[in-house]
Amino acid sequence: MEFRVSPPLALYVHVPWCVRKCPYCDFNSHEAAGAIPEAEYVAALITDLQSALPLIWGRPLVSVFFGGGTPSLLSPAAVDELLAAFRALAMLSPEAEITLEANPGTVEAEKFAGFRAAGVNRLSLGIQSFNDEHLKALGRIHGAAEAKRAAQLAGDHFESFNLDLMNGLPGQTTEQALTDLETALTFAPPHLSCYQLTLEPNTRFAAFPPALPEDDLCADMQDAIEARLAVAGYANYETSAFARTGHQCRHNLNYWHFGDYLGIGAGAHSKLTLHDRVLRQMRWMHPSAYLENVRGGSPVQETSEVAASQLPFEFLMNALRLAAGFQPALFEARTAQPVSRILPQLRAAAVDGLIDIGRERITPTPRGRRFLNVLLERFLEEDRAS
Repeated sequence: MEFRVSPPLALYVHVPWCVRKCPYCDFNSHEAAGAIPEAEYVAALITDLQSALPLIWGRPLVSVFFGGGTPSLLSPAAVDELLAAFRALAMLSPEAEITLEANPGTVEAEKFAGFRAAGVNRLSLGIQSFNDEHLKALGRIHGAAEAKRAAQLAGDHFESFNLDLMNGLPGQTTEQALTDLETALTFAPPHLSCYQLTLEPNTRFAAFPPALPEDDLCADMQDAIEARLAVAGYANYETSAFARTGHQCRHNLNYWHFGDYLGIGAGAHSKLTLHDRVLRQMRWMHPSAYLENVRGGSPVQETSEVAASQLPFEFLMNALRLAAGFQPALFEARTAQPVSRILPQLRAAAVDGLIDIGRERITPTPRGRRFLNVLLERFLEEDRAS
């Protein structure tokens, strides 16, 4: 196996603290007991990046994404210090998309101007709902008024920003989901993420599940949301992502195109393509363990190689989330294998109306996007048989 061209490289920065753990959240986040150890963590992130440089020599960073947790708990000065280090150490492109996730609490919202001055050029705001009752059911620390104020401030300070909305919430009706959407649209967000609440393992909601709307009602909500956003001029370019022209999230598109990403910070994951193999890494998950192991010179807890037989499925698991699908040449570049490897499964899926196979592009049909897991299972079976 030989990779002739390196994929685009993104940087993910994980900030593991939040004010309060939401009952639906299965991300690596930890409630902050008082002030977070900001200076120590920033220093650890820079040391972590330095230790990873031999794996990414000569490759510019096309995007940076501060995720969490709640990255907006960092001060603008800390973000400025980190971005300066990324430019000095890792060839951060001057045109790079730099996204920071934020929550609508008052303290975070007041930092928006500082984040923009530090170099963040895209904000992703975790609204979830503009309904006080639903926000309370989700365990959010902000209310509707704070959500609206934060959305307004995001538009004031950032040309590019995203609003996250959830649907299928406890007791929610389709009309209420659409009211949330209409409220979001008043702030003219260039990008919206609209996704259904799911009960993930190892969360409080999984242990004590709330009463959620029936599946048929959730499907109706999703259909209504997609129809309204299409009328408003938003393209549903990825399963739960909607954007105006020119405002697709470039960092996430790199994931869906099976590009490379270096993850630094507690529990961050990496996928890195070398000339003859694809590596995955995971940093130490708990913040204290991460800080201790960075000091000891070992920020990476696990490293593994992706087997050649697994690469086609992993590529498709990402690329088939996109409405635009993928070009056969991209499959071959990212997997170092010919597209003929998966052609029988592609043709069978086309017969069943799940995929369209063109000369230049392979795309999921609306049916294939709706039943994406069913579509992907065909390729998983092929992977297991390899």
